[in-house]
Amino acid sequence: MEETDLDLTFSGEIIEWRGPAPFHFVILPPEEAAWVQGVAREVTYGWGMIPVTVRIGSTDFSTSLWPREGSFFVPVKDKVRAAEGIELGDEVSVGLSLRR
Repeated sequence: MEETDLDLTFSGEIIEWRGPAPFHFVILPPEEAAWVQGVAREVTYGWGMIPVTVRIGSTDFSTSLWPREGSFFVPVKDKVRAAEGIELGDEVSVGLSLRR
């Protein structure tokens, strides 16, 4: 993914959400979440999930944004956290591109 392919760039803290299994996320800041909300109908595949390609550090991966708490959560896969040495509470820079 080239830098020019990115729709959004932002920084956020790695948080944990405990459901049936723990998940790690970065929450989109309000301005970026509002932009995504504006294009959501064009790109969602159902249940408000929005397919994206994400870059954290030098790792690119595919996932979907989770609509939650008036924003969108970016799931950060365990293998990405391991590859980038990311721990719970770390601040990370995120680039993402909507998959249309």
